[in-house]
Amino acid sequence: MRCPGCYAYGDEHLGGEITLRQVSDYKGQELVDRFMELVDEHKPLHISIVGGEPLVRFRELNQILPILAGRGIYSQVVTSAVRPIPSEWASIPRLQMVVSIDGLQPEHDVRRAPATYDRILKHIVGHQVTVHCTVTRQQVQRDGYLEQFVDFWSANPHTRQLWVSLYTPQVGEMSAERLEPEDRERVVAALMLLRTRYPKLKMPKGLIQVYHEPPQSPDECIFAQTTTCISADFKRHISPCQFGGTPDCSNCGCIASAGLAAVGRHRLAGGLRVGAIFERSFQIGRAVRQFRTPAAT
Repeated sequence: MRCPGCYAYGDEHLGGEITLRQVSDYKGQELVDRFMELVDEHKPLHISIVGGEPLVRFRELNQILPILAGRGIYSQVVTSAVRPIPSEWASIPRLQMVVSIDGLQPEHDVRRAPATYDRILKHIVGHQVTVHCTVTRQQVQRDGYLEQFVDFWSANPHTRQLWVSLYTPQVGEMSAERLEPEDRERVVAALMLLRTRYPKLKMPKGLIQVYHEPPQSPDECIFAQTTTCISADFKRHISPCQFGGTPDCSNCGCIASAGLAAVGRHRLAGGLRVGAIFERSFQIGRAVRQFRTPAAT
């Protein structure tokens, strides 16, 4: 599946030499084994499993997700809900199901078929999901659109919370999805208001403010510096962040980047930025790693 605006299938996502459609992936026990080898190597605190569509490999995830939970690792599966979410996943601890929805039903169904609203509404029953919408320019052309979306999904009993990202373009990209500066201003203003009206919209004020002034480069982005993104072949590293290619950081709308940037900009008693502590810690960790690498070889 490739939905309009999906960064994963962009020509530059994996560096330009190969595209995601040309990458060989795995299935069955080999996928499970190779996945767990990466977990053993990187020892992550949190794992996000994204697509394409992860539910294509739901049988393998039936094995992987309980193992991760048993190790105390937090996991997140980002899906279109085009297939039923296995009922047994609802009881797996530390697992978050995130369902990507591109606006209200008329627009979403055109962009995301066969992952239509009818399928989503049926497939999330029995779960508490996070509804995630990436706002594109098409969605900001009608006043009140975002509130209608938040209102609809807030009323659904299977929605635990809602997240809203903004479309992040590549440098030089001119597309129908890309937000203009005035579009971003409208979305930020709307989110500031909606967060006070809809408790399920889990968008702290500091996070929304980062959308107005995002980190200007991967070197300034805590999320980019603290995550490792690996493609479906379990070999290729995606850089500088999950978007790959050359993302336009000045127009970043990644909720994960904004969330960590908000934490980094928070000031403790005495005025010390939390981000300053991270930056120093990162410098020390990098120095230690460089010291250890020659010894290991």
